[in-house]
Amino acid sequence: MTRYSRQDVLRILRITQRQLQGWERSGLIASLESFGFTELSQLRMLRELERKRMSPASIQRSVAAMRAVSGMANPLLQSTVMPSGGRLVFRTEGALVDPIRRQLVFDFEPRGAESRTLFMAETQAVSPGIAGVQQLFFKAIQAEEAGEQTLAIELYTRLLELSPAFPAALINLGTIHYHAGRFQVAEQLYRRATLADPHYVLAFFDLGNVLDELKRSEESIQAYEAALRLAPDYADAHYNLAMAYERKGLRRRALEHWRQYLRLDRTGPWAEHARTQLRKLLSREKLAITHRAKSFRAAGGRAASRLELVANVTG
Repeated sequence: MTRYSRQDVLRILRITQRQLQGWERSGLIASLESFGFTELSQLRMLRELERKRMSPASIQRSVAAMRAVSGMANPLLQSTVMPSGGRLVFRTEGALVDPIRRQLVFDFEPRGAESRTLFMAETQAVSPGIAGVQQLFFKAIQAEEAGEQTLAIELYTRLLELSPAFPAALINLGTIHYHAGRFQVAEQLYRRATLADPHYVLAFFDLGNVLDELKRSEESIQAYEAALRLAPDYADAHYNLAMAYERKGLRRRALEHWRQYLRLDRTGPWAEHARTQLRKLLSREKLAITHRAKSFRAAGGRAASRLELVANVTG
């Protein structure tokens, strides 16, 4: 059975690491190092529910209630799911059930319409030739995992000839070129991904990374900021943006993003580095420099100097 790494899942489904970790913490998906098609289907469902402004806690409550009343092991995959007033309702065996209220729900939608609610958008993005394009995509991922970079490039290129605006393929091909040091090629592919899907957070994040490698700091900062406008809790974007601001000497702005990163990630080597940088910046901010204010005059009319304290912070 084909398995996909965590990074592949983020690219395929266009989700962030934080989204995935949130669903894992809520018990909505098992915490795994690799995922099969069943898990991909469940993650796709969770992504669509989140887009409909369903929080992980709300989804978890509805799923737990449905398990209790139906005995289903996995209601998200064993029934059709629809948001309703901040909760989920489930269609099973011809009935629409609100498991929290333990009630049947009147169904005023045309039959079959609800089954399209969550999944049509995923297939429309790559039509026509959906099956062929998807097959090429999965083959390309398999080639990447097997270390067959030349074959992967060939498959992604062929896929993009069939579907030029396939964001995940643009990102994956861009990343192959990025790791090979072909930064200009990677940049163009990442830019195409941002145009193909202006809400694709990873496209802007990866674009920021390659622009940083190309020493184009202003553009890199703009790309990271675009990623954070789409996903304010994207920890990695806060981390990279803090570093970019530090390199430009904009310490006050860097300070804010180190704080945001530590709010989102409190453990591990990256968090420790962020903590170190934060301490350094706070220490510098407390330092003061003096300068002379020529306009000050003493009461007797004689020119004098006055010392002023100025925070040694730029940005």
